[in-house]
Amino acid sequence: MNEPTPLPAAAKSWDWDPAPESTDHIQLNDHYDLFIGGEFVPSTGGQTFKTINPATEESLAEITEATAQDVDRAVKAARVGYEKYWSRLSGTERGKYIFRIARMIQERSRELAVIETMDGGKPIRESRDIDLPLAAAHFFYYAGWADKLPYAFPNRVTSPLGVAGQIIPWNFPLLMAAWKIAPALACGNTVVLKPAETTSLTALKLAEIIQEAGLPPGVVNIVTGHGQVGAELVNHSGVDKIAFTGSTQVGKQIQHAIAGTTKRSTLELGGKAANIVFADATIDQAVEGIVNGIYFNQGHVCCAGSRLLVEESVQEEVLGKLKHRMKSLQVGNPLDKNTDIGAINSQKQLATIQNYIEIGKQEGAEFFAWECDLPEKGFWCRPSLFCEVAQSSQIAQEEIFGPVLAVQTFRTVAEVIKKANNTPYGLSAGVWTDKGSKIFNLTSQMRAGVVWANTYNKFDPASPFGGYKESGFGREGGLHGLAAYRSLD
Repeated sequence: MNEPTPLPAAAKSWDWDPAPESTDHIQLNDHYDLFIGGEFVPSTGGQTFKTINPATEESLAEITEATAQDVDRAVKAARVGYEKYWSRLSGTERGKYIFRIARMIQERSRELAVIETMDGGKPIRESRDIDLPLAAAHFFYYAGWADKLPYAFPNRVTSPLGVAGQIIPWNFPLLMAAWKIAPALACGNTVVLKPAETTSLTALKLAEIIQEAGLPPGVVNIVTGHGQVGAELVNHSGVDKIAFTGSTQVGKQIQHAIAGTTKRSTLELGGKAANIVFADATIDQAVEGIVNGIYFNQGHVCCAGSRLLVEESVQEEVLGKLKHRMKSLQVGNPLDKNTDIGAINSQKQLATIQNYIEIGKQEGAEFFAWECDLPEKGFWCRPSLFCEVAQSSQIAQEEIFGPVLAVQTFRTVAEVIKKANNTPYGLSAGVWTDKGSKIFNLTSQMRAGVVWANTYNKFDPASPFGGYKESGFGREGGLHGLAAYRSLD
């Protein structure tokens, strides 16, 4: 048998020729106004801010900064849209509009994926293969429920809440918008959405789709700006429901602000998820799941598997394979289809991540980072991990929101359950083992809203998502997501 010809030394398996996604097909305006009452309108204050590409630090567009008066206009437009149009439509008619939005997202998915990557810094593979399909899927899913609400809540008298104020983060801009808007519309509510100031573009492109889809004026309104705009929305007396995804700190401020009012709320906040690997797991599969849980998404998801709890007897094998896998990760141009880890969303977030890395070093944990080349411009962080991390360490207890993994070991099931639960958060977790009984034992004792078994970061519109403790309350997705936007009598 002929021996295969060996590859040249330079042609390692992770040396790829550039494969950049084209940007010729996208359409971006130099300036974007607020979307209120079915029209793009200027702010009463006339202030704007730039949204930049975090991979190049170049300006993509100017975004309008909303004022308190603009928020008031948007809420009043949503109230008119609710009373005059949306609440009077049958579920069948509402479903048609939502289905139309889903189809238009699909048709424009290539453009939207590129804009998402340019504005947020995430790899094009993630925007193209995860964010866009899931965003369309959420609209499709809730379009199907719009005329079936009596079956969703059998033997219950339900009614829409009214005007929903929704505030979303920068890590999944379009997906989070779909996650919140679709069930609200299906249930008969109208919406005022406030996207993150650093990633407003796809929300505004969604506004174009909503306008083209012919939704009645005021059914969906989008106001852009910094934190004060969100605060104005939370405190507005005309809002019936607040849905927020973001930091635990801001979530607590929202709870305080709406205390004593009749406003309903759902809060999806921070996380410090444990990814648990037992000795009987398929190690190669588990390592890939660890990488998917923390590095492919740059740690920029609340449910990122930012803590690795590995059984002591396989620690050396798991860490050896994990470090080898980290060396194959491509860090760089997010528009390159080969890229695994893109740019950090902002200079501020990069500074936060770097600060936590310094804290981990000062706490005495063993630090490892793959010393790959980084572009000269932009905001970049190498995939990193800390070994020998103490349970009380800040990097084991606090959310970093970056590609930094804290590694601990365990010997028994009881020990790992205690360690997994010993944080202020309870959003998600992962378990890697070939024993189904072990999976069910852990899931029954772990205080986490979602526990993945032998996989990680898998989402479906029909599955509820949410957390315990300081990870928030309420659920989004599935029937639970409908219940959050209906009054149940």
